[in-house]
Amino acid sequence: MSQGNFIQRAIVEDLGVNAHLLKTRLPPEPAGYLHIGHAKSICINFGLAEHYGGACNLRFDETDPTKSDMEHYIKAIQKDVKWMGFNWDGEVRFGSDYFAQCYDFAVQLIKQGDAYVCDLCAEEIREYRGNLTTAGKNSPYRERSVEENLDLFERMRNGEYENGTRTLRAKIDMSSPNMNMRDPVIYRIIHAEHFRTGNKWCIYPTYDYAHPIQDAIEGITHSLCGLEFEDHRPLYDWVVEKIGFEPKPRQIEFAELHLTNTVLGKRYIRQLIADGIIEDWDDPRVLTISGMRRRGYTPAAIRNFCDEIGVAKAKSRVDIAMLEHFVREDLAPNSKVVMAVLNPIKLVITNYPEGEIEWLEMPNNPKNSEMGTRQIPFGREIYIEADDFMVEPAPKYHRLYIGNEVRLAGAYFVTCTDYKKDENGNITEIYATYDPETKSGSGFTARKVKGTIHWVCSHNAVNIQANLYDYLVIDDENEEAGFKFNENSLVVAKGFAEPSIKEATTDDRYQFMRNAYFCLDAKANGEAIFNRIVEIKSSYKPN
Repeated sequence: MSQGNFIQRAIVEDLGVNAHLLKTRLPPEPAGYLHIGHAKSICINFGLAEHYGGACNLRFDETDPTKSDMEHYIKAIQKDVKWMGFNWDGEVRFGSDYFAQCYDFAVQLIKQGDAYVCDLCAEEIREYRGNLTTAGKNSPYRERSVEENLDLFERMRNGEYENGTRTLRAKIDMSSPNMNMRDPVIYRIIHAEHFRTGNKWCIYPTYDYAHPIQDAIEGITHSLCGLEFEDHRPLYDWVVEKIGFEPKPRQIEFAELHLTNTVLGKRYIRQLIADGIIEDWDDPRVLTISGMRRRGYTPAAIRNFCDEIGVAKAKSRVDIAMLEHFVREDLAPNSKVVMAVLNPIKLVITNYPEGEIEWLEMPNNPKNSEMGTRQIPFGREIYIEADDFMVEPAPKYHRLYIGNEVRLAGAYFVTCTDYKKDENGNITEIYATYDPETKSGSGFTARKVKGTIHWVCSHNAVNIQANLYDYLVIDDENEEAGFKFNENSLVVAKGFAEPSIKEATTDDRYQFMRNAYFCLDAKANGEAIFNRIVEIKSSYKPN
């Protein structure tokens, strides 16, 4: 956690030596999966609580009973938070835990003359509210008596009125320059069954009203949220003040995270799923936390990225290459380096004994000796990448072509002697001879080669599928203007990998030598399907 950002300064200013009393909360709406922007919020809220020795609550905002699949999203969100490496204080909390208190406080506001029942419909409320240059005008129902408001509000609760016919509004200021303070709706009638409270309620509080109450009841000291809630802070403070909470929670806003070449908005992701552009919320091309987990990103990489971008007030757009940089930084020392050929062509070593297989020892990670070694087979027939051979070599091409010698990684020098084509002119086999004196580790120094290529022995080779993921969005357009999608955001390759790949689990990360980082797809269902996490090299230069 970076030191000295404006949120930390506020915490120290408010709590001083009692900073360990810091209490934050994460209040996601269970209407979709969390994404990289939420990951930033998770790191801030849970990270600050952890930093100061305080606590962070996980509280779901399910005050709208009409949202579907909330139970599914709640389970997914809890899994995401734990996968990120954090845990919440006590039990999981829900906005519906406080429905009774929200109602009682609404009655209190009516008695104080700070709320009234309004009969205007939603369209009329918008018309009366005015705009940024024109003040609103009072509702004709604004001056109802306390007694009438109490009676109508109780009858709203008892289900006597249809949806949209009446609301409870805070009585603030219809000429306020802040539109959120122009008598906002704090209760609305919704005849719908809530998945936790059933049909107990037919009126439900709005988020702007319920959120500060929930924070205050839970003893939240600092309510940290995105910059989109900055204009809502005066209403947050108004609710806390009018109800008389002490001590008062303090809302502080920070800039949301926006990334290039991706889509984060829930409604856009839903549309992509509906249009068949992506598979689901956990599609590895979208930066939901579930998608990043399936893609092979690590929690440490995401946390390090969020720490590096810091906490700011100003809106900014971060290059996705920066996130990929931290993924590589975490994968490089911790991934097993294996050989896999994704565009295979057969290489026959004509002077290697037919039927003979020898086993070669190779390091699991050349830069991390603690990861140990493994045995791989080598024989007469192997697979190499098709582009590791050229009939007419390009300038500075140091791989296989007639007469050229290269090293097979971890094995021997081989010299290309010939190749075979089919009736369509496609190269089907390449031929070479090997020098048995050049075995890796033998100390051979008589001559050097300029090229080293990877390979997979046909003996015990594992058939694999590699999902080569690329950016979902190729034009860096904003969400309102629309997106231009990359038609090649997923390319499927079929190839071969060395036998050790059969041991792969979804927790493992691999570097396919000279190619990219991969992980076993969580939905592989026993098949050898691997997702490309990120390419090995990047043009991104950290500051």
